[in-house]
Amino acid sequence: MCDIFEHSKINSIGFTPHDTKWIPNSARFVVLGATAKSTGRLSVYDLSENGITLVESVELESGLKCGTFGAHTLPRRLLATGNLSGELELWDLERLTKPQSVVHAHDSAINAIDGCGSGLNQIGPQEIVTGCRDGAVKVWDTRVNDAVAVFDPNDSSTCECWSVAFGNSYDDKERCILAGYENGDIKLFDLRTGTIRYEEHLANGICGVEFDRKDIAMNKFAVACLESQLITFDARTEEAGNKIKSTHHNMNARTTIWGVRHTPQNREISAVLLGDGSVEMYKYEYPADRRKEPGILKRLASRSLASQPINAWDWHREKQGLAVCTGFDQVIRVVLATGY
Repeated sequence: MCDIFEHSKINSIGFTPHDTKWIPNSARFVVLGATAKSTGRLSVYDLSENGITLVESVELESGLKCGTFGAHTLPRRLLATGNLSGELELWDLERLTKPQSVVHAHDSAINAIDGCGSGLNQIGPQEIVTGCRDGAVKVWDTRVNDAVAVFDPNDSSTCECWSVAFGNSYDDKERCILAGYENGDIKLFDLRTGTIRYEEHLANGICGVEFDRKDIAMNKFAVACLESQLITFDARTEEAGNKIKSTHHNMNARTTIWGVRHTPQNREISAVLLGDGSVEMYKYEYPADRRKEPGILKRLASRSLASQPINAWDWHREKQGLAVCTGFDQVIRVVLATGY
């Protein structure tokens, strides 16, 4: 039987965390966010048998909103971050006194970031995608300072881009970006052709998007929305001119869904982050014929962790069931999920 329980935590870290990520191939993780003075904070923590300990922390001029190791290569493990001033920064965690590089990527806050080209397969170039408050989505090659692809909003009444994710990166040519917007638009950009491959308008703003795997031919992707709406799209049912088949799941609690995080070991299992401070685990079950009917989401477990929203979650790639999460209560939690 699947269960979720708290392993260890640190209370009152002194700033509002916006994202957390495990440092690849280690028992350390980073937490980034903003202070009450609107400055940024980047902290490194270590997990041991004695609990969580702070290794190093730096205060920055601008608040940090998001981060990724998705474009790293061992042994350097560079962290890419987006801040509230629109700057894309690359950090060497061994030298936190200043970023290794800074690019003024956008004129307003970077809301979301993702990376691709790292990991065991290292397929394709090392790239970073950013989604901005002005609605623009940009792709960056870590070797140059100019964007290699830009997808600007269509009109002057722009909506914020709240979430981005890489996917379909199964060879050196193919790669897609999924972007979710505050007005409920979801767009799938094809980087090979530079076009919108698929788009759909949903009823609620989109807080988070994620492919179940980035380095395979598109299988499915999850969309987390306001008003308790979780949607799983079966990308293998994509046909020209037709909607991708999808599974709509409404949570029991009427709250925002802050994100969906698929486990690295099993792409059918995911953690769903809720605005009431709880986390739920789900398993996606495929139908007998994917082109005729959608799959279903089966709830495996639920656990209330905090009194305020859980806004960030990251699974450890080497240790199955181990995760780190943060919430607006300014508490860092290391969590274990078992039995799935």
